[in-house]
Amino acid sequence: MTRTNLLLLSNSTQHGRGYLAHALDTVTGFLPERARLAFVPYALADHDAYTAKVRDALAPCGIDVRGVHEDGAPLSSLAQADAVFVGGGNSFRLLSALYRTGLRDALRDAVRAGLPYMGASAGTNMAAPTLRTTNDMPIVQPPSFACLGLVPFQINPHFLDPDPASTHKGETREERLTEFLEENDVPVLGLREGSWLRVQEDRATLGGENPARLFTRGTRPRELPTGSDASELLTAQAHFDTVATHA
Repeated sequence: MTRTNLLLLSNSTQHGRGYLAHALDTVTGFLPERARLAFVPYALADHDAYTAKVRDALAPCGIDVRGVHEDGAPLSSLAQADAVFVGGGNSFRLLSALYRTGLRDALRDAVRAGLPYMGASAGTNMAAPTLRTTNDMPIVQPPSFACLGLVPFQINPHFLDPDPASTHKGETREERLTEFLEENDVPVLGLREGSWLRVQEDRATLGGENPARLFTRGTRPRELPTGSDASELLTAQAHFDTVATHA
């Protein structure tokens, strides 16, 4: 039996506020008291600086942040933690590192066994079945697009609405997600800045400052206000084009 406990943030930094400041009450309420938090910094190149940034933000709250890279044994660091936080950055670089270090399988198994998982941006992408709805440039090529599969639907962090005043003629985010649904039959939850999804076993609830936008094949996108019960997504049946999703 899985005991999924997730906090999936669209972003870690809100305009005009410090790192995690916009969600700090939710973050500290999610993490166990005086938690030993394993931080996964692989989405950025400077792991030490990234870990220090997270430590500075959470240490005043009594959270002991330890980068999984710091002792050269990421699997051991994860095993000793009370919770894990996978930070944002480039999702392709992050997933490639998870495969390389063995953390992809270790994280999936630990979270399914009850380890609290917090993700932001790229870290939130990792909770989905695949990498296919990230906004990021593929600066490296991971062995597979298969992520952790902690939820059965896709997520698009940093979801942006079309700007009617823009003269840019490239695809909008909504158009790109519609293209995804032309090839794959699985819901996509667009999380706007300042929003997050809280998952506790068979219940999912939207939180934060902005509504989410839900995309499903064959229907118009719909708005999900903050506070909405999104538990129906946890029973989604995903049907992907099979190329590069196996692991």
